[in-house]
Order: sequence, then C-alpha cells, then structure tokens
Amino acid sequence: MSDLRAALTERLDAELVDADAALVRHYPGQPSGRHPVHTVYLPADRCTAQDVRTFAATARELLASYAPSADELARATGESVDDVAAVYDRLVAKLEQDPIEDLRADFEDGYGVRPDEAEDGHLAGVLAGFGELAGQEQLPTWHGIRFKSFEAPTRARGVHTLVDYLAGMAQAGLLDGNVLTLPKVTSVDQVAAMDTACSALEKELQLPSGSVRFEVQVETPQAILATDGSAAVARMVHAAPGRVSSLVYGTFDYSAGLGIAAAYQALDHPAADHAKSVMQVAAAQTGTRICDGSTNVVAFGDRDSAHATWRLHTGLVTRSLVRGIYQGWDMHPGHLISRYVANYLFFRRALPSAAARLAAYVQQTAGGDVMDEPATAKMLADALLRGVHCGAVGADEVESACSLNVSELTELTH
Repeated sequence: MSDLRAALTERLDAELVDADAALVRHYPGQPSGRHPVHTVYLPADRCTAQDVRTFAATARELLASYAPSADELARATGESVDDVAAVYDRLVAKLEQDPIEDLRADFEDGYGVRPDEAEDGHLAGVLAGFGELAGQEQLPTWHGIRFKSFEAPTRARGVHTLVDYLAGMAQAGLLDGNVLTLPKVTSVDQVAAMDTACSALEKELQLPSGSVRFEVQVETPQAILATDGSAAVARMVHAAPGRVSSLVYGTFDYSAGLGIAAAYQALDHPAADHAKSVMQVAAAQTGTRICDGSTNVVAFGDRDSAHATWRLHTGLVTRSLVRGIYQGWDMHPGHLISRYVANYLFFRRALPSAAARLAAYVQQTAGGDVMDEPATAKMLADALLRGVHCGAVGADEVESACSLNVSELTELTH
C-alpha cells in the first residue's frame, strides 16, 4: 500500500500542478493592513486645499450645532447613550485630526463635461491643492482622482486627465497612497485596457512595475452579468493582475441601469444587495477589497433633518459592516459623523467577544461555547485590527482583552 500511496500522490501532483499554480496566482488571499473606512468625493472644480479644509470644518460645525453632547448624538442616531458616550471624544478627535481618510477629486459625474481647457485648469488646481495639503501634512492618507470612463465618447478625455494627473503627482513625489478610480466599466476589455495604460505610464514615468493600481467602479449591469451569462466582474479582477485594488459599488447608476425608480435607489435595495454579493464573491481571496456606494440623503438644514439623516446613514453603514463591507462613499460633510459613529460602535461592540474567542483559540482552551477554526481566527484577528486602524479601540485595549499585540494579530491574519 505504501507504494500505491506514493505513486498516486506523485501522479496527482503532476495532474494538479497547473491548478496549484493558478490558485496561488489568482487567489493570493485577503488583503491585510490598514485601509480607509470611507472615500470622500469632491467635484474637481471644488477640490482645492481650502475646499478640503472646509469640508472637514463643516463636519465639526454640524456636530457642534446639532449634537454637542453624547446624549444628543445618541438621540440623533438611535444608538445607546452609554455606547455613544464611549466613542464621542474619539469622534471629536477624529474630526479634528484625521477627518478624511480617502479623498477623490471627481472628474466624472460629479463634475460633468467641460471644455478641455477648463478640465485642464481644474486638474492643475487639484494637483496644486494636493501639494499644498501635503506640505502642511493635511493630505489624506489615500487620495486620487476619478477620471472619465473608457467608453468611446469619454475615453480620450479620460486618458488625458489620467496621464496628466499621474505625471503631476509623480513629479511632486506624492504617489504614496495614490488611488485611481475607473468608472462605468461595461466590459472586461476596459479593465485590460486600464492595465495597458498603467503599464505605459509606469514605463514613461519610470515607476516600479505593478505600482500603479486602480479601483473598478461597478455601476452598470454589464459589469455584473456579461452577455454569455458569466459574472463579468469576476473576470475583471483578474484582467489586470495585481492592479485592481478594490471593486466599488455605484448606487445610482447601477440602480438606474436596472430601471429602478429614483425614489427607491438605495444601498439597501435588494438589487444593490445582489450586486454587492456578486462583487464580494468575485473579490474573495484575490487581494481586492469591496467598497460600498453612497446615500444621496444630505438633509442637514436644521436639527431634525440632520438627526434623521444621521440615523439613516448610521443604519446603512452598520448594515454594510455586518455584511463584511468595510468602506463606502461619503458625499457630504455630515456623513463623516455617522460614518465614524457606526464604525466605532461596530468594532467596540465586537471587541469583547472577538477578543475572548481569539484568546481561547490561541491558548487552545476547551469548554467554551464556540469552537473556532483557523479561518474564523483570522477574521477575529482582522476585526480587532480594523477596530484599531479606524480608531474605534486602542491597541492597549485589544492587548488587555486578548493578550495579543498588533504584531501578533497581524501574524494571525496571514
């Protein structure tokens, strides 16, 4: 029997060598490390350094005006007073020190179609603004542009802005944290074309091969389901190996493309859930993240309107977090408040159970109520790290709860 075992193993190794290599190549595993909890989109003509500062300042003013205490914010969001009190000071500090984690200057729908000289001028303003913010250590950790799509009517203008932006950022030495967003993708070929563009830019600008990455914005039905019935988005992830940093859901274009009435175009619509579920499966274990879309409810004209908007947005963000989507778009300064409240409460509430289960797993103790497997242990460690990275909990709190420091938790996620 030993000869049969050895011979059979050798035969199967030979038969599966290509499959083994493909698995490693296509599914390197979940991405690790800190990533933003949101992306703020500003129209390119309103994305100067002062515009960015004003956006953050407005968020602070809204909190001070409409929820100057933890009690008031708890009433606004419908959350527990004790829970909100535990994160209120963290929220205030976040809005003062790091209000925008990811910033995107938008040259697409939020900007519209302008004459070439106008778009060139606004791009120069964005580059100058990013440079000014960087010089004052105020540039968000992640930053970039959403240029026009690679559909035929807008392709030339999209390429124009993409090339000039990346050249300008390279010249300024500001490529660390740079993010590019490819919108309205309707075919796998467009993602492959973006791969071609990135390679050409790397060569021209003498950048390391593979260093230019981009988001694929999933906002058309064709991105989810191709003409042959396959999930096009799954092939998109692999059409630019190592370059697709995330898949971003586009709430309103996608909903409109399905014929959903404007009043019902929302993050929690069943059609949105279907699209995002397909995106999650397509991205799983590939090293590509998932980003949710936005809400268009931005009523902050008075206290009652602001409270209703915060309650809605807090619920939507929490809903996404429960579903394993840890990033989304924020279109209004007021959304920063509900974004961070939802994240802070979510990860603080997860801390006691996740820490206890992870400690038990590491110590291999018996008799608990849950028997976790290695894959679950990775996700428990990941949840604790996400809480630390977004500011919901301190590294000292996590270590006290599970006797593991950040380095040890990071090792577990690998």
